[in-house]
Amino acid sequence: MAKGVLAGLKVLVTRPRDQASRLAQAIGQQGGTAVLCPLLEIAQVSDLPRLQAQVSHIEQADLAIFISPNAVQYGMAATGGRVPARVATVGEGSAKALRALGVAHVLVPVERFDSEGLLARPELQTIDGWHVMIFRGDGGREFLGDSLCARGARVEYVTCYLRCKPQCPVSDIAGVDLMTVTSSEALNHLSHMIADSTELFDRPLFVIHPRIAELAKRLGWSKVYLTESGDDGLLKGLQAWAASMNRDKGAT
Repeated sequence: MAKGVLAGLKVLVTRPRDQASRLAQAIGQQGGTAVLCPLLEIAQVSDLPRLQAQVSHIEQADLAIFISPNAVQYGMAATGGRVPARVATVGEGSAKALRALGVAHVLVPVERFDSEGLLARPELQTIDGWHVMIFRGDGGREFLGDSLCARGARVEYVTCYLRCKPQCPVSDIAGVDLMTVTSSEALNHLSHMIADSTELFDRPLFVIHPRIAELAKRLGWSKVYLTESGDDGLLKGLQAWAASMNRDKGAT
């Protein structure tokens, strides 16, 4: 008989395939079944020499910002591990990835782990004339760069990886009890995929950022749960929900 607070529950994991194993394993250890449905896939840029030429002057920049762990992986590969004196990320996961590559001093938000949180750091209030390189995937939110420009910085975007949207059969999703999503882009993709299966919008949805939670409600999800950031935050949210449901069952 399966043990663990998630016993008997099927949990949708929508992270890119090579990033999903940690959360999937943790769900299994709690007795649940992880249903893998990557809503984004990550790929290397097609013109690698052009990327390497763009970042060849990185050590002359005043600040490098890595938007995600993928940006760390592909960006640091392109630079050969070279970084300027100041390095920042919008989340602790990216900072951890940088530290693992030998970057000891990384500026990260203190409270909310997003662009707004990073912009609130006192070190980024007086940056007139700075050259800032933002490592990210293709496209993405412009708020961080626009805000830095408004403070007088010269912002250079470095597209160091590509994102594509694979299709996952709706039949694979139909049997899940709970859903997890970690980006607004992935949530929009999921919404389009299940548009004709309105009952799936009643499944409890666990997200890691208020912005994603707000989007989920606009898209029609009726049960949205905001967790702490990262896989650990998602797992804690799933466990808390399941424990609450078990208590309610025990009280009846």
